[in-house]
Amino acid sequence: MTKTTELWVDRTNLRRTKVVQAEQAALGVGEIRVRVDKMGLTANNVSYAVSGEMIGYWKYFPAEGEWGKVPGWAMADVVESRSDAIAEGERLYGFFPMANEVVLQPGQVAADLFMDGSPHRAALPALYNQYLRTAGEPDYLKSLENERCLLFPLFVTSFVLYDYLIDNEFFGAKQIVIGSVSSKTGFGLAHLLKNDPALEKTIVGLTSPRSVGFVENLNCCDQIVTYGDEATIDAGVPTAWVDMSGDGPLTSKLHHLFGENMVESCIVGATHWEAERGRAKDLPGAKPKFFFAPGHIAKRDAEWGQGEIWRRGSEAGAAIAKSISDQIAVEAISGSNDVAQIWCDMLDNKVSPNRGIMISL
Repeated sequence: MTKTTELWVDRTNLRRTKVVQAEQAALGVGEIRVRVDKMGLTANNVSYAVSGEMIGYWKYFPAEGEWGKVPGWAMADVVESRSDAIAEGERLYGFFPMANEVVLQPGQVAADLFMDGSPHRAALPALYNQYLRTAGEPDYLKSLENERCLLFPLFVTSFVLYDYLIDNEFFGAKQIVIGSVSSKTGFGLAHLLKNDPALEKTIVGLTSPRSVGFVENLNCCDQIVTYGDEATIDAGVPTAWVDMSGDGPLTSKLHHLFGENMVESCIVGATHWEAERGRAKDLPGAKPKFFFAPGHIAKRDAEWGQGEIWRRGSEAGAAIAKSISDQIAVEAISGSNDVAQIWCDMLDNKVSPNRGIMISL
Protein backbone atom coordinates (compact mmCIF):
# COMPACT_ATOMS: atom_id res chain seq x y z
CA MET A 1 0.00 0.00 0.00
CA THR A 2 1.23 3.52 -0.84
CA LYS A 3 2.39 5.68 2.04
CA THR A 4 1.30 9.23 2.74
CA THR A 5 3.98 11.83 3.43
CA GLU A 6 3.27 15.01 5.41
CA LEU A 7 5.39 17.82 6.81
CA TRP A 8 4.31 18.69 10.35
CA VAL A 9 5.27 21.92 12.12
CA ASP A 10 5.39 22.51 15.87
CA ARG A 11 2.66 25.08 16.49
CA THR A 12 4.66 26.56 19.41
CA ASN A 13 8.02 26.58 17.58
CA LEU A 14 7.46 27.07 13.86
CA ARG A 15 11.05 26.20 12.92
CA ARG A 16 10.70 22.70 14.37
CA THR A 17 9.43 20.27 11.74
CA LYS A 18 9.11 16.55 11.24
CA VAL A 19 8.24 14.31 8.31
CA VAL A 20 5.37 11.94 9.04
CA GLN A 21 4.70 8.89 6.90
CA ALA A 22 1.76 6.51 7.29
CA GLU A 23 -0.15 3.87 5.38
CA GLN A 24 -2.96 5.20 3.21
CA ALA A 25 -6.36 5.08 4.89
CA ALA A 26 -9.17 3.36 3.00
CA LEU A 27 -11.72 5.78 1.60
CA GLY A 28 -15.18 6.01 3.09
CA VAL A 29 -18.33 6.37 1.05
CA GLY A 30 -18.44 9.82 -0.58
CA GLU A 31 -14.74 10.56 -0.05
CA ILE A 32 -12.02 11.27 -2.61
CA ARG A 33 -8.25 10.86 -2.45
CA VAL A 34 -6.38 13.82 -3.88
CA ARG A 35 -2.68 13.92 -4.82
CA VAL A 36 -1.23 17.36 -4.10
CA ASP A 37 0.84 18.17 -7.17
CA LYS A 38 2.35 21.57 -6.34
CA MET A 39 1.80 24.28 -3.72
CA GLY A 40 2.85 27.91 -3.62
CA LEU A 41 5.02 28.81 -0.61
CA THR A 42 4.85 32.49 0.31
CA ALA A 43 4.61 34.74 3.36
CA ASN A 44 0.91 33.84 3.25
CA ASN A 45 1.76 30.39 4.59
CA VAL A 46 3.66 32.02 7.44
CA SER A 47 0.62 34.17 8.23
CA TYR A 48 -1.59 31.06 8.29
CA ALA A 49 0.77 29.47 10.82
CA VAL A 50 1.20 32.57 12.99
CA SER A 51 -2.56 33.23 13.18
CA GLY A 52 -3.50 29.55 13.10
CA GLU A 53 -4.78 29.38 16.67
CA MET A 54 -6.72 32.66 16.49
CA ILE A 55 -8.48 32.05 13.17
CA GLY A 56 -8.46 28.27 13.04
CA TYR A 57 -6.13 27.52 10.13
CA TRP A 58 -4.64 24.56 12.04
CA LYS A 59 -8.08 22.98 12.22
CA TYR A 60 -8.54 22.43 8.48
CA PHE A 61 -6.07 19.53 8.43
CA PRO A 62 -5.56 18.48 12.07
CA ALA A 63 -2.38 16.82 13.29
CA GLU A 64 -1.61 15.45 16.78
CA GLY A 65 -0.46 17.05 20.02
CA GLU A 66 1.53 20.23 19.54
CA TRP A 67 1.91 19.59 15.81
CA GLY A 68 0.08 21.18 12.88
CA LYS A 69 -0.01 21.02 9.08
CA VAL A 70 0.63 24.37 7.41
CA PRO A 71 -1.96 24.96 4.67
CA GLY A 72 -1.58 26.74 1.38
CA TRP A 73 -2.92 27.07 -2.15
CA ALA A 74 -2.15 24.23 -4.52
CA MET A 75 -3.02 22.28 -7.64
CA ALA A 76 -4.03 18.66 -7.13
CA ASP A 77 -5.46 15.61 -8.90
CA VAL A 78 -8.21 13.22 -7.83
CA VAL A 79 -6.55 9.77 -7.86
CA GLU A 80 -9.32 7.74 -6.21
CA SER A 81 -13.00 8.44 -5.71
CA ARG A 82 -15.93 6.99 -3.82
CA SER A 83 -18.00 10.05 -4.65
CA ASP A 84 -20.76 9.91 -7.24
CA ALA A 85 -20.13 13.57 -8.12
CA ILE A 86 -16.32 13.79 -8.46
CA ALA A 87 -14.46 11.50 -10.84
CA GLU A 88 -10.91 10.21 -10.79
CA GLY A 89 -8.61 12.32 -12.94
CA GLU A 90 -10.15 15.70 -12.10
CA ARG A 91 -7.74 18.61 -11.61
CA LEU A 92 -8.47 20.79 -8.56
CA TYR A 93 -7.31 24.12 -7.20
CA GLY A 94 -7.76 24.99 -3.55
CA PHE A 95 -6.55 24.92 0.04
CA PHE A 96 -4.35 21.93 0.93
CA PRO A 97 -1.83 20.89 3.59
CA MET A 98 1.91 20.35 3.08
CA ALA A 99 1.45 16.71 2.13
CA ASN A 100 1.61 14.43 -0.88
CA GLU A 101 -2.07 13.60 -0.58
CA VAL A 102 -5.22 14.36 1.38
CA VAL A 103 -8.70 12.86 1.70
CA LEU A 104 -11.62 15.23 1.03
CA GLN A 105 -15.35 14.79 1.46
CA PRO A 106 -17.24 16.67 -1.28
CA GLY A 107 -20.48 18.15 0.02
CA GLN A 108 -22.24 20.77 -2.08
CA VAL A 109 -21.16 20.18 -5.68
CA ALA A 110 -21.54 22.48 -8.70
CA ALA A 111 -20.17 22.22 -12.22
CA ASP A 112 -17.19 24.43 -11.42
CA LEU A 113 -16.52 23.73 -7.73
CA PHE A 114 -17.40 21.77 -4.64
CA MET A 115 -17.36 22.48 -0.92
CA ASP A 116 -15.60 20.09 1.41
CA GLY A 117 -18.24 18.74 3.77
CA SER A 118 -16.01 17.20 6.44
CA PRO A 119 -17.73 17.74 9.81
CA HIS A 120 -14.62 19.18 11.48
CA ARG A 121 -14.50 21.97 8.85
CA ALA A 122 -18.16 23.00 9.03
CA ALA A 123 -17.64 25.85 11.51
CA LEU A 124 -14.48 27.19 9.81
CA PRO A 125 -14.45 30.07 7.26
CA ALA A 126 -16.12 28.67 4.15
CA LEU A 127 -13.74 30.36 1.72
CA TYR A 128 -11.09 27.73 2.44
CA ASN A 129 -13.51 24.82 2.04
CA GLN A 130 -14.04 25.63 -1.65
CA TYR A 131 -12.27 23.57 -4.34
CA LEU A 132 -12.37 24.66 -7.98
CA ARG A 133 -12.81 22.00 -10.68
CA THR A 134 -10.57 23.28 -13.45
CA ALA A 135 -11.67 21.10 -16.40
CA GLY A 136 -14.18 23.63 -17.70
CA GLU A 137 -12.02 26.72 -17.20
CA PRO A 138 -10.68 28.77 -20.12
CA ASP A 139 -7.26 27.82 -21.44
CA TYR A 140 -5.63 31.08 -20.32
CA LEU A 141 -6.52 30.29 -16.70
CA LYS A 142 -5.30 26.71 -17.01
CA SER A 143 -1.97 28.09 -18.19
CA LEU A 144 -1.54 30.13 -14.98
CA GLU A 145 -1.29 27.30 -12.43
CA ASN A 146 1.88 28.57 -10.78
CA GLU A 147 0.49 32.09 -10.64
CA ARG A 148 -2.74 30.81 -9.08
CA CYS A 149 -0.81 29.12 -6.29
CA LEU A 150 1.80 31.81 -5.73
CA LEU A 151 0.06 35.07 -6.53
CA PHE A 152 -3.71 34.85 -6.91
CA PRO A 153 -4.59 34.26 -3.22
CA LEU A 154 -2.29 37.11 -2.22
CA PHE A 155 -3.53 39.43 -4.95
CA VAL A 156 -7.14 38.57 -4.11
CA THR A 157 -6.30 39.65 -0.55
CA SER A 158 -4.76 42.81 -2.05
CA PHE A 159 -8.01 43.44 -3.92
CA VAL A 160 -10.13 42.80 -0.82
CA LEU A 161 -7.98 45.29 1.12
CA TYR A 162 -8.26 47.79 -1.73
CA ASP A 163 -12.05 47.37 -1.74
CA TYR A 164 -12.18 47.58 2.08
CA LEU A 165 -10.38 50.94 1.99
CA ILE A 166 -12.67 52.25 -0.75
CA ASP A 167 -15.75 50.95 1.09
CA ASN A 168 -14.67 52.94 4.15
CA GLU A 169 -13.67 56.03 2.12
CA PHE A 170 -10.09 55.42 3.26
CA PHE A 171 -11.13 56.54 6.76
CA GLY A 172 -10.33 60.06 5.55
CA ALA A 173 -6.68 59.22 4.81
CA LYS A 174 -4.71 61.18 2.22
CA GLN A 175 -1.79 58.78 2.20
CA ILE A 176 -1.49 55.01 2.53
CA VAL A 177 1.62 53.56 4.16
CA ILE A 178 2.18 49.88 3.39
CA GLY A 179 4.54 47.85 5.56
CA SER A 180 6.63 45.13 3.89
CA VAL A 181 5.59 46.47 0.49
CA SER A 182 7.91 43.96 -1.20
CA SER A 183 5.58 41.18 -0.08
CA LYS A 184 3.21 40.04 -2.78
CA THR A 185 0.09 41.20 -0.92
CA GLY A 186 1.85 44.49 -0.20
CA PHE A 187 2.88 45.35 -3.74
CA GLY A 188 -0.43 44.01 -5.06
CA LEU A 189 -2.28 46.55 -2.92
CA ALA A 190 0.14 49.30 -3.92
CA HIS A 191 -0.35 48.43 -7.60
CA LEU A 192 -4.14 48.62 -7.34
CA LEU A 193 -4.05 51.96 -5.51
CA LYS A 194 -1.40 53.52 -7.74
CA ASN A 195 -3.16 52.50 -10.95
CA ASP A 196 -6.66 53.61 -9.99
CA PRO A 197 -7.16 56.95 -11.80
CA ALA A 198 -10.07 57.83 -9.53
CA LEU A 199 -7.87 57.88 -6.43
CA GLU A 200 -5.59 60.71 -5.43
CA LYS A 201 -3.66 59.18 -2.55
CA THR A 202 0.05 59.13 -1.83
CA ILE A 203 1.33 55.55 -1.69
CA VAL A 204 4.28 55.02 0.64
CA GLY A 205 6.02 51.65 0.75
CA LEU A 206 8.19 50.49 3.66
CA THR A 207 10.79 47.85 2.89
CA SER A 208 14.29 46.61 3.69
CA PRO A 209 17.33 48.07 1.89
CA ARG A 210 17.89 44.82 -0.05
CA SER A 211 14.35 45.01 -1.53
CA VAL A 212 14.42 48.66 -2.64
CA GLY A 213 15.50 47.82 -6.19
CA PHE A 214 12.78 45.20 -6.55
CA VAL A 215 10.09 47.64 -5.37
CA GLU A 216 11.43 50.42 -7.62
CA ASN A 217 11.13 48.14 -10.65
CA LEU A 218 7.48 47.48 -9.80
CA ASN A 219 6.71 51.23 -10.05
CA CYS A 220 3.86 50.97 -7.54
CA CYS A 221 4.82 53.56 -4.90
CA ASP A 222 5.11 57.33 -4.78
CA GLN A 223 7.70 57.05 -2.02
CA ILE A 224 9.86 54.11 -0.90
CA VAL A 225 11.17 54.26 2.65
CA THR A 226 13.58 51.82 4.28
CA TYR A 227 13.08 50.63 7.85
CA GLY A 228 14.67 53.08 10.26
CA ASP A 229 13.88 56.09 8.06
CA GLU A 230 10.18 56.33 8.92
CA ALA A 231 10.62 59.96 10.03
CA THR A 232 10.98 60.94 6.35
CA ILE A 233 7.27 60.18 5.82
CA ASP A 234 4.97 63.20 6.01
CA ALA A 235 3.32 62.88 9.43
CA GLY A 236 1.17 65.97 8.93
CA VAL A 237 -1.56 64.36 6.80
CA PRO A 238 -4.25 61.77 7.68
CA THR A 239 -2.67 58.38 7.12
CA ALA A 240 -3.82 54.77 6.85
CA TRP A 241 -1.24 52.19 7.94
CA VAL A 242 -1.58 48.76 6.30
CA ASP A 243 0.73 46.42 8.17
CA MET A 244 1.90 43.43 6.10
CA SER A 245 4.82 42.88 8.44
CA GLY A 246 3.13 42.12 11.76
CA ASP A 247 5.94 44.10 13.40
CA GLY A 248 4.62 45.38 16.74
CA PRO A 249 7.42 47.83 17.56
CA LEU A 250 7.21 49.32 14.06
CA THR A 251 3.45 49.87 14.42
CA SER A 252 4.02 51.54 17.80
CA LYS A 253 6.70 53.78 16.30
CA LEU A 254 4.42 54.87 13.46
CA HIS A 255 1.47 55.54 15.77
CA HIS A 256 3.63 57.83 17.87
CA LEU A 257 5.00 59.48 14.73
CA PHE A 258 1.58 60.18 13.20
CA GLY A 259 -0.41 60.64 16.40
CA GLU A 260 -4.05 61.49 15.71
CA ASN A 261 -3.28 61.57 11.97
CA MET A 262 -3.14 57.76 12.13
CA VAL A 263 -6.77 57.34 11.03
CA GLU A 264 -6.59 53.61 10.23
CA SER A 265 -4.23 50.87 11.45
CA CYS A 266 -4.81 47.56 9.75
CA ILE A 267 -2.83 44.41 10.58
CA VAL A 268 -2.82 42.03 7.61
CA GLY A 269 0.28 39.86 7.40
CA ALA A 270 3.18 38.59 9.43
CA THR A 271 6.38 38.84 7.39
CA HIS A 272 8.11 40.05 10.59
CA TRP A 273 6.10 37.60 12.67
CA GLU A 274 8.50 37.33 15.63
CA ALA A 275 8.10 41.05 16.35
CA GLU A 276 4.30 40.76 16.52
CA ARG A 277 4.20 40.40 20.29
CA GLY A 278 5.94 43.73 20.72
CA ARG A 279 2.83 45.72 19.83
CA ALA A 280 2.01 48.23 22.56
CA LYS A 281 -1.49 49.02 23.75
CA ASP A 282 -3.25 52.37 24.06
CA LEU A 283 -1.43 53.88 21.09
CA PRO A 284 -2.31 57.35 19.77
CA GLY A 285 -4.58 57.45 16.74
CA ALA A 286 -6.83 54.68 15.44
CA LYS A 287 -6.77 51.42 17.36
CA PRO A 288 -4.82 48.71 15.46
CA LYS A 289 -7.06 45.87 14.36
CA PHE A 290 -6.54 42.58 12.58
CA PHE A 291 -7.92 42.49 9.04
CA PHE A 292 -9.88 39.29 8.47
CA ALA A 293 -10.30 39.05 4.70
CA PRO A 294 -13.07 36.40 4.80
CA GLY A 295 -15.16 38.83 6.87
CA HIS A 296 -15.08 41.51 4.17
CA ILE A 297 -15.61 38.87 1.49
CA ALA A 298 -18.74 37.71 3.33
CA LYS A 299 -19.97 41.33 3.43
CA ARG A 300 -19.53 41.71 -0.31
CA ASP A 301 -21.05 38.29 -0.99
CA ALA A 302 -24.20 39.56 0.70
CA GLU A 303 -24.13 42.85 -1.23
CA TRP A 304 -22.80 41.77 -4.64
CA GLY A 305 -23.75 38.10 -4.80
CA GLN A 306 -21.93 34.93 -3.78
CA GLY A 307 -18.41 34.76 -5.18
CA GLU A 308 -18.48 38.10 -7.02
CA ILE A 309 -15.69 39.74 -5.01
CA TRP A 310 -13.54 36.62 -5.45
CA ARG A 311 -14.19 36.78 -9.22
CA ARG A 312 -13.25 40.47 -9.38
CA GLY A 313 -10.23 39.87 -7.20
CA SER A 314 -9.08 36.97 -9.37
CA GLU A 315 -9.37 39.11 -12.49
CA ALA A 316 -7.35 41.85 -10.81
CA GLY A 317 -4.85 39.25 -9.61
CA ALA A 318 -4.41 37.87 -13.12
CA ALA A 319 -3.74 41.36 -14.42
CA ILE A 320 -1.17 42.11 -11.70
CA ALA A 321 0.49 38.73 -12.21
CA LYS A 322 0.82 39.41 -15.93
CA SER A 323 2.24 42.88 -15.33
CA ILE A 324 5.01 41.61 -13.02
CA SER A 325 5.69 38.23 -14.65
CA ASP A 326 9.22 39.26 -15.61
CA GLN A 327 9.98 40.17 -11.98
CA ILE A 328 9.26 36.74 -10.44
CA ALA A 329 11.39 33.65 -11.13
CA VAL A 330 9.49 30.43 -10.35
CA GLU A 331 11.47 27.66 -8.60
CA ALA A 332 10.30 24.10 -7.99
CA ILE A 333 11.46 22.54 -4.71
CA SER A 334 10.55 18.94 -3.96
CA GLY A 335 11.28 16.38 -1.26
CA SER A 336 10.44 16.65 2.41
CA ASN A 337 13.92 17.74 3.60
CA ASP A 338 14.28 20.49 1.01
CA VAL A 339 10.71 21.66 1.65
CA ALA A 340 11.40 21.80 5.40
CA GLN A 341 14.51 23.91 4.72
CA ILE A 342 12.76 26.41 2.44
CA TRP A 343 9.96 26.68 5.03
CA CYS A 344 12.54 27.72 7.65
CA ASP A 345 14.14 30.12 5.15
CA MET A 346 10.71 31.69 4.60
CA LEU A 347 10.28 32.08 8.37
CA ASP A 348 13.67 33.77 8.59
CA ASN A 349 12.96 36.20 5.70
CA LYS A 350 15.77 34.65 3.65
CA VAL A 351 13.66 34.23 0.52
CA SER A 352 14.06 37.13 -1.90
CA PRO A 353 10.75 38.67 -3.04
CA ASN A 354 11.56 37.92 -6.69
CA ARG A 355 11.61 34.14 -6.01
CA GLY A 356 8.36 32.25 -6.55
CA ILE A 357 8.67 29.00 -4.60
CA MET A 358 6.54 26.01 -5.65
CA ILE A 359 6.88 23.02 -3.32
CA SER A 360 5.96 19.36 -3.64
CA LEU A 361 6.23 16.38 -1.29
